[in-house]
Amino acid sequence: MSDSKKYLNRNLYMLKGRYAKRGYDWWWHSFTGYNKITGEEKSFFIEYYVINPALFPNKAVLGQRSDNKLYNVRPSYVMIKAGCWGKDARQINNFYPSSELSIKRGVLNFQIGSCILTETELSGSVSVEKEEAKLYPECMTDAGTMSWNLKINKKLSYCAGYGTSFLFRKLHAFEMYWHVQGVKTEYEGTVTLDGDVYDIIPGKSYGYADKNWGADYTSPWVWLSSNDITDQFSGQKLTDSYMLVGGGTPKVFGSSLKDKLLVMLDIEGTPYEFNFSKFWKKAFTSYSCYTEGDEIHWSVSAENKQYLLDISIFCSKEDMFKINYEAPSGKKLHNNLWNGGNGRGEIKLFKKGKNKTLETLGHFSVEHCGCEYGKYDE
Repeated sequence: MSDSKKYLNRNLYMLKGRYAKRGYDWWWHSFTGYNKITGEEKSFFIEYYVINPALFPNKAVLGQRSDNKLYNVRPSYVMIKAGCWGKDARQINNFYPSSELSIKRGVLNFQIGSCILTETELSGSVSVEKEEAKLYPECMTDAGTMSWNLKINKKLSYCAGYGTSFLFRKLHAFEMYWHVQGVKTEYEGTVTLDGDVYDIIPGKSYGYADKNWGADYTSPWVWLSSNDITDQFSGQKLTDSYMLVGGGTPKVFGSSLKDKLLVMLDIEGTPYEFNFSKFWKKAFTSYSCYTEGDEIHWSVSAENKQYLLDISIFCSKEDMFKINYEAPSGKKLHNNLWNGGNGRGEIKLFKKGKNKTLETLGHFSVEHCGCEYGKYDE
C-alpha cells in the first residue's frame, strides 16, 4: 500500500463525540495559477472548515457577533474560506448551517451548497460584497468573488506519526492535530478571481493539501511548506522533494510542550526527519520568527544524531494577510496570525562527523513557500 493510500483515514471528517460540540475540522489547499490572458502568476488557497456542528445545526452562529460575545455563545457553522496572496492578498468567507453539510462515511466526500471536496476533486465558489464585509465584521472576511473547478493529484504525503493514530485520536490526546495528505499535490483546472480566469497547470501548480482538527489552536503557530526546491550545487529543479515545518506549542493530555516543531526534508525520496514526538530519534528543533523591515523571516534549525538542517525563509508582508479563525470556545485570540504563500529562501543540510565536524550534504533554494506565524494576544 502506498503512503498516500495508507494515511487516508487521517483525512476523514473528525467531528464526532465531544468534538461535535467543541471542535473544528478543516481541509486546506494552496497552489499557484497563471492569468489566462497575461500569464501573470498568482498564488491561491481554498479551505473547507467546520466548527461545533452539533451546537446549532440549523443556523450559522458566528461567535464574534457582538451579542454572542456578550453572552458567550459559541460558534457553530460550516465556512468556505478562499482567496489569494500578493498585493491584493485577501480571505473571502461564506457561512452555512452545518445541517446543510453532506459527509459520506469512510471516504472524503464533503458537499455543501455548490462546494464539493473529495480526494480528487475541488469545486465551489465564495462571494462577499464590499458593503457586506463592512457591515458584518463578525464574518471576519474581505470582499471579492472567487470560484474554482479543480482536479487533485496528491503525489506525496507526510504523516506526523503515532500522534494522529486511531488510539491517540480516540483519546483526544492532542489539542490540535495535523496531517498532510498532499505535501506535494498537482492541481489542474481553473480559478476565477473577480472575473479574471487563471489556469492551474499540474507541473507548475506547486500544490499543497493538509488537514487540521481538534479543540483549540496552538500558540505560537508555525508553518512552512514548499515543493518548489532547486539544488544549488547542480542547478537542477527537484521534482519529488519537499520541505515541511509545523508546530509551536502543542498540548498533549492538557500539558504544553513549548517550542516543539515537526521538521521534514525529503530530497528525491531520501527523508531527513526531525520529529519531537519520535523521542527515540533524539531530534531537537529551534526557531525564531521576526520582522525584518517589510518582511517576515523564519529561521529554523533541526538536528538529530546524524544530521543538521538550517532553514531560512522570507516573505513580504504586503503579499500576506492576517488570517482569521475563532476557536470552538468562541474566543478569537489569534489576531496577528500572518499567512502567506509566496515565501522564498534556502535550506542547508549537513551530516555530522567526528569531533563535531559537519559535512555539507546539500544547499537548496526554495520558492512558492507557504508560511504562517502568530501568537495569541497578550
